[in-house]
Amino acid sequence: MKNQPQTPTIPPEHCEETTCCIVGAGPAGTILALLLARKGVNVTLLEEHMDFDRDFRGDTIHPSVMQILDEIGLADRLLEIEHTRADVIPLQTADGTYTFADFRRLKTRFNYVLLIPQARFLEFITNEAKRYPNFKLIMGARAEKLIEEDGYVHGVQYRGQDGWHSLRAVLTVGADGRFSRIRKLAGFEPVKTSPPMDVLWFRLPRRPDEQVESLGRLANGHILVQLNRGDMWQIAYVIQKGGYQQVRAAGLEKLREELAKALPDLADRMDYLQEWKQISVLSVESSRVRKWYRPGLLLIGDAAHVMTPVGGVGINYAIQDAVVAANMLTDDLKAGKAPTGDLARVQRKRELPTRIIQTFQNFVQKQIFKRVLSSDKPLVLSPTVRLALRLPFIRTIPALFIGIGPGAAHVRVL
Repeated sequence: MKNQPQTPTIPPEHCEETTCCIVGAGPAGTILALLLARKGVNVTLLEEHMDFDRDFRGDTIHPSVMQILDEIGLADRLLEIEHTRADVIPLQTADGTYTFADFRRLKTRFNYVLLIPQARFLEFITNEAKRYPNFKLIMGARAEKLIEEDGYVHGVQYRGQDGWHSLRAVLTVGADGRFSRIRKLAGFEPVKTSPPMDVLWFRLPRRPDEQVESLGRLANGHILVQLNRGDMWQIAYVIQKGGYQQVRAAGLEKLREELAKALPDLADRMDYLQEWKQISVLSVESSRVRKWYRPGLLLIGDAAHVMTPVGGVGINYAIQDAVVAANMLTDDLKAGKAPTGDLARVQRKRELPTRIIQTFQNFVQKQIFKRVLSSDKPLVLSPTVRLALRLPFIRTIPALFIGIGPGAAHVRVL
């Protein structure tokens, strides 16, 4: 294995065993752990951090995931958590505001995008998993080394709050995100699939009387997404790759001026941004690994394929990976068998939908984002595009693509 650090002698009381070791308690890891635990598989979920509270993570739950949660009886309970909804995706340009996607026309009970803090979502899923005695969640556990014998991955060695541990498993799953340590330890090299960009994330106060819902804005060389988060607006400001240092060098006042021009209806709130620490920088790229598995090891979610923020679909594709993995691997894992051949089946089932959505994201970035960012002229839609966006069935197509997607996964009923 590459990049494997030396580890000290691990005491016997820190040597553990499980059937499935999942590294990374993000959306993919938590859903997979829950689905396996429900079927009686022994699961240990390792999370490097001590809590789930991290700013500006993906917070959108799309109809496809709501359907999955409904299939296991959790959708209505999730809706009890404070949230907002987006029924449509409006697109504001220099010549007006148009509905780009209309989820209300989807033939599903969940014809909207749910906006809920990811930390609350992960707490909800892990609390549900804790109902099963064969589930174990270890926070503050950093996987440092793969246990490999005879070309097979038999688990991980991790550093916990009380020192080093060895966790042996029939199957190890890397679900530890876009900067996956498991992917690096296993020697997988991601292949970039679309031009990168950067996004500045920040919040501005939202007044109770503001009726505007979440929307995208394309104007005068600026691309912004404005998300309704109750008492705050969450803003994503897209910039050229590597452009943050230039933005910062120009000063916070200059940034506030640019934002006020791009967000005239929020111009009176720019003084809320007083420090650079209020602004988070997301380095965006799109990539995937050619092979998602090795004997005893599987990558899912962002560890296998990094999505850009276009369409906000990253969480939903990660969760669908988890559903397919659970469907295909549960029987062997319940029997204590290594699901060697099924690991390839998981990739085959999920790779085409992944490639399709990344191709879509690549098209949007090249044909729209890149053109807008490289020009200081207002974006004006052609008469043909304006006419098309007035047709309800046209607005349903992007809603279907974003909200459900190709090859939508469903929980297998045993």
